[in-house]
Amino acid sequence: MEIHRHRRWHFLLLITISSAISLIGVSSETEVGGFDYGEALSKSLLYFEAQRSGRLPYNQRVTWRDHSGLTDGLEQGVDLVGGYHDAGDHVKFGLPMAFTVTMLSWSVIEYGDSLASTGELSHALEAIKWGTDYFIKAHTSPNVLWAEVGDGDTDHYCWQRPEDMTTSRRAFKIDENNPGSDLAGETAAAMAAASIVFRTTNPHYSHLLLHHAQQLFEFGDKYRGKYDESLRVVKSYYASVSGYMDELLWGATWLYRATDNDHYMSYVVDMAHQLGGLSWAMSEFSWDVKFAGVQLLASMLIKEDKHKQHSEVLQQYKSKANHYLCSILNKNINGTNVQRTPGGLLYVRQWNNMQYVSTASFLLTVYSDHLRKSNSDLECHEGTVTPDEMLVFAKSQIDYILGSNPMKTSYLVGYGPKYPTRVHHRGASIASYKDYKGFIGCTQGYDYWYGRSEPNPSVLVGALVGGPDDRDNFFDRRDNYVQTEACTYNTAPLVGVFARLIEIEEQKLEEEDVRLVATYRK
Repeated sequence: MEIHRHRRWHFLLLITISSAISLIGVSSETEVGGFDYGEALSKSLLYFEAQRSGRLPYNQRVTWRDHSGLTDGLEQGVDLVGGYHDAGDHVKFGLPMAFTVTMLSWSVIEYGDSLASTGELSHALEAIKWGTDYFIKAHTSPNVLWAEVGDGDTDHYCWQRPEDMTTSRRAFKIDENNPGSDLAGETAAAMAAASIVFRTTNPHYSHLLLHHAQQLFEFGDKYRGKYDESLRVVKSYYASVSGYMDELLWGATWLYRATDNDHYMSYVVDMAHQLGGLSWAMSEFSWDVKFAGVQLLASMLIKEDKHKQHSEVLQQYKSKANHYLCSILNKNINGTNVQRTPGGLLYVRQWNNMQYVSTASFLLTVYSDHLRKSNSDLECHEGTVTPDEMLVFAKSQIDYILGSNPMKTSYLVGYGPKYPTRVHHRGASIASYKDYKGFIGCTQGYDYWYGRSEPNPSVLVGALVGGPDDRDNFFDRRDNYVQTEACTYNTAPLVGVFARLIEIEEQKLEEEDVRLVATYRK
């Protein structure tokens, strides 16, 4: 399969989007916006460089960071240097890291042309490869995957820069005796999706990723179990509440996209009932819960002739995908719609709500493009929603993030005139290692840096923080981690949405050209 090309939609797209605004209650001021999505895209990709663990490359652009975690895995006799810190601490958690890479890869698969036109494709590929290089290291044999480096409990006792870490760097693994089908399935999905991304530019690497993905999926499917039951150390941080069934379907779906092998398609269809793909109607899509993603990808296969024999199951997948999308768009019944703040932001839960906003915006954007190409609409209990209406709502969520909100603040750090300056992030909140190479210990960090009222010394550019509460209120305090901590999986889906919005801006210019020509001919 090739990376999808989105060169140019019909110039009437912008006209229909303008018409759609009034139908779903998004102001025309928001539509014209004035937001620079190109700048937002560039900054979002910078964030991943700030989250890097390991030996930083010569072309590292976030210069307040330095090498860290250079002995990761040494205690266990394995090289686990590299990868990403998930948020404001320094533990390397495999499950959210893998989801981050899956979403970055999906963004490139859908909107690679737009990323290339902005000059950001190379940065997106670097962000993906930083993760997949680590997964290759972590997958040391077919049935062994290193799941975590560091201990959340001891890590949270310290407020240190990653360059100074004195906390435990013990590594934890899943294997045949300690299964983790959810982690194996998500890592398989990440590597399969990334194999599509690198298929043309780096075919050998693509093949290697696919080989690992297939082994990991087989491992996760054969030795079933939740990774947080095998590794209790993750329970308080990234517990697999949804279980492993969604990740097995998710992994198989991405392996089908990467290989076009009917074995994986049959798995997605034949295991749909048993693994909950047709029974779970979701209102969130996240690092833990993948059902909505599976359902959406499966429903996009319906109109392909080669899948006619699977049409009944795929239609059931589509019904569940529609439930998710309609709940986001406030078009469901029986109280199953996602709550919104008075300012119009989707609100799923208190802690790090923005992760659900970014994933919802991404799925709406991707599916609206699919519906437009197939000349279809979204059918909901409370009425029909056009692809343009879906895209307008996704855009309204992005514009809220960038500053069109009651607080008049951008929740993408470093973007706009006002943004969070006291992000809950150890590295950014302490003097840069490049500026001050003296050692800063655990308690010293808490005593001197954590409680300071001043802004962080370093700006965590491109980080999407947890965001406001259900009344649109936001308090920019370092100790307010529910709202001011950012995570890699918050920003990753934005990459694709920003790329799509940049396409729309380009189409707007084309539309103006068409209008000028039409006026001249008159």
